[in-house]
Amino acid sequence: MKRDSVPHTLLVATLLCVVCSVFVAGAAVGLRPRQLANKQLDQKKNVLIVSGIVGADDIVQQGKQKGKTATSSTINQLFKERIQKRLIDLKTGEPVDPKIVDGATYDPRAAARDSERSIFIKPSDDLARIKRREKFAFVYEVLGPEGNLTQIVLPIYGKGLWSTLYGLLALATDGTTVLGITFYEHGETPGLGAEIENPTWRALWPGKQVFDENGEIELEVIRGKPSPDDPNIKYEVDGISGATITSEGVSNLIRYWLGPDAFGPYLQKLHRQSLAEGANDG
Repeated sequence: MKRDSVPHTLLVATLLCVVCSVFVAGAAVGLRPRQLANKQLDQKKNVLIVSGIVGADDIVQQGKQKGKTATSSTINQLFKERIQKRLIDLKTGEPVDPKIVDGATYDPRAAARDSERSIFIKPSDDLARIKRREKFAFVYEVLGPEGNLTQIVLPIYGKGLWSTLYGLLALATDGTTVLGITFYEHGETPGLGAEIENPTWRALWPGKQVFDENGEIELEVIRGKPSPDDPNIKYEVDGISGATITSEGVSNLIRYWLGPDAFGPYLQKLHRQSLAEGANDG
């Protein structure tokens, strides 16, 4: 076969494609454990940040001073000491039996895409616009120095303007007082919807209330700023200028995930426990 012939050229191109494909596939398989470990580490870091155990600047400074490995070990150690990660059944709010689902390998996003491990959400109920949600979800219970429960962190997600917003919401043990919020993954417009990452905006959330006296969800991101004499100010967060749809998306995903079809049963159980402990202390 002549080197400059068409068959020879096609043969070389085909062999090159096959060899490159083998290398790419091998690299993807080989790097998958590391990618999974980095993903889990990033989630731990975000839980620690939203719960106030560490600050984002602290993580950066530790990385500069001690190196990536030292920072990773610090995150893992703090998470182990201060966070109780539980897999719960969203229908009942109760922990899932490890014999049924192994929490160490469970992937909520993969479960949400699996028709057998997720539920279809009726359009009329789909405030977060996610179509399906996993049957089981993680909650992160934050422990104090003496091992007592001090707050909880819930994963939340839903559609913004251009993308799905993935975040974490920290609540006090009463299940209704906001302690913090963060969004760690999205594709919103820089300078507009992407302002959900802005520390100044996130600082507006602590102290806000989720539920009113009747147990209805009132927490929302409004247009503009709430008036100081607004009776609902404790439920209202300043809207993001120029990002109305993203702001509405945040309100809607919170209403969904804290509602009866998601973390509602778990929060009700937590609230009852908080009332019982308060009565015992009294």
